[in-house]
Amino acid sequence: MSSPTNTRFAVAYHVLGLLASIPGEPLSSEQLAPSVGSSSVYLRRVLGLLRRAGFVQSKAGVFGGWQLARPSHEISLGDVWRAVQGDGPVLGIHGPPPGCPVGGSVSARLAEVEQRVARAIEAALDELTVADSLPDGAPFTVDILTVPARTNGAV
Repeated sequence: MSSPTNTRFAVAYHVLGLLASIPGEPLSSEQLAPSVGSSSVYLRRVLGLLRRAGFVQSKAGVFGGWQLARPSHEISLGDVWRAVQGDGPVLGIHGPPPGCPVGGSVSARLAEVEQRVARAIEAALDELTVADSLPDGAPFTVDILTVPARTNGAV
């Protein structure tokens, strides 16, 4: 399977699952990043989108970090999708070259399909919550992460 061009949803879903699996302890982006497989800078961008949507909260300082702002069973994956995906395209539709009748037809047809695909994705994700996919054994402790508890106090 090929890699998607936009991984924000997968990263958001993963980090919400981590925060739900390790409740009560603020986790820094440096602690979360290795598990998610992204840089802490990119992760903070995604966490910022999640904070604006009201899914997470952060506290600065040495003992600060990120936590869920509400219970994981109240966070639908559809809401997460809308928070991080926005109105962005689901399919990779390119603009047709000027004067190409085939390209114009393909783009028009894909635009129609794009809307149906986006609605289907949202409908499927609306049926699930972050809590629905927590692994057996959760909640865990911070020990499951591969980074020491605190590095430099960054959120």
